[in-house]
Amino acid sequence: MRSIHILLSILVPAALTFGLRALPFLLLNKRELPKRMEYLGKVFPMAIMATLVVYCLKSIPESALQDNLILLAGVAVTAMVHLWKKSSILSITAGTVVYMALVHMI
Repeated sequence: MRSIHILLSILVPAALTFGLRALPFLLLNKRELPKRMEYLGKVFPMAIMATLVVYCLKSIPESALQDNLILLAGVAVTAMVHLWKKSSILSITAGTVVYMALVHMI
């Protein structure tokens, strides 16, 4: 495959993805959002976080105590940082860093 085909196969999906994500901002920029949209904007982030926590913790093996403690330490750090700073990006990053550090050190 030539270089131009590779470049186009990367740029076209990237442009389409960016355009689809920018579309709601372009369409709803001047208007006031409906109450349902505002409600969903407030509720969805926490609902998604709860779903991810349940998904990650649903298959914890009971036999590996050390692995479970490392996993629960990462979850605890994530929860504490989120309650403290109210920042999803910061809390997820802190929990991931703690989890990965413990996995590699222990």
